[in-house]
Formats: sequence, C-alpha cells, structure tokens
Amino acid sequence: MQSKLKQFLSTREKQYITGSGRIPAAVILPLYVKRGRYHILFIKRTDKVTRHKGEISFPGGVHEKRDKTLRDTALRECTEEIGLLARDVEILSELDDEVSVATNYVISPFAALIPWPYHFKVDGRETEAIIEVPVSALLKSGRSRQEIRDSKTITVYFYHHQGQVIWGATARILKKFLDIFNRVGQDI
Repeated sequence: MQSKLKQFLSTREKQYITGSGRIPAAVILPLYVKRGRYHILFIKRTDKVTRHKGEISFPGGVHEKRDKTLRDTALRECTEEIGLLARDVEILSELDDEVSVATNYVISPFAALIPWPYHFKVDGRETEAIIEVPVSALLKSGRSRQEIRDSKTITVYFYHHQGQVIWGATARILKKFLDIFNRVGQDI
C-alpha cells in the first residue's frame, strides 16, 4: 500500500492557493502502520495557544523567516510540538493548499510516513495530547453538511472519534487525503 500511495501521490498535481494575502503555514499529515492497520496522528491543541484552542489538528504552524521552505516549517513544528524529528519523517507528497477561514492562513499540508512505535514528546505549551486514529475509523465516521456562508453554499466536514471532533481546515485536508487513500486502496 505504501509504495502505491507514494507512486499515486507523486503523479498528481498540487493545487496552490496564491495571491490570497493569507499567512503561509504548513502541517504534516503523519501516517503510520500499527498492528497492521494504517493510522493518522493528530494533536489536541492546548488552551494556552492564541488561536484554535483545544482543537484537533495536524502538527504544524506558521512559516517563520528561519524556515527555507514550507516543508521546513512543517518539520520544525513537528519537532517543537511532539518531538517528531525531521530525520524520522518520510515525506510522501505535498497535498493541495487549504485555507483556514477564521485565522487567514493558507496551509500547505505534507503527507508523510512516520515510524511506529515512536517516543513522542508533547510540548505542553502548544500541544496537550496526541490522538491516534485508525484510517478505517475515519473512513466510517466522516460526515458533511451544507451551510450557507456569505451567500455561498459550502460543504463542511466532520470526523468523530472517541469523543473528539475533527473539523475545519484539518477536516478538509483529511477529506482530500482519505479520498486519495481510499482510491489507492481499491486499486490493490
């Protein structure tokens, strides 16, 4: 599955959001195999952060001057937030850009394979906890609804797992990735 996923991701063309005046940010969508099943790692943000308090997200954050690329941003943030070292991350592909409506970010997500088990170090300042969710559970729990915002009808996605709700930009990124994962899985 990993080689098929990597091959498929390498052939698709990323959709960029440019010229939006939004703040650049990047995240890692960490994928790993545990007991023969694919899982995705999420973080729960603390109530100490300025934005997105208590929300479920992927590890990542805002691009800083010291970061040469958005990939560097995502890897640096992973190390800071959960102790996941860049050398232990295998980037599969950069996924389509996504916007964070409430906070004016344009997010560049990177799908990545990470080792399991791993000795994570939750920082406690930005990240409260690590949440691991089997891909199979996400494929079953995804829900959407239509909402009207600023006279436009949009689709809002939600994923539920053990009392946690994944929504917003994280859910939109996740939905796109799960569509790819599901497509590749059916080809096996």
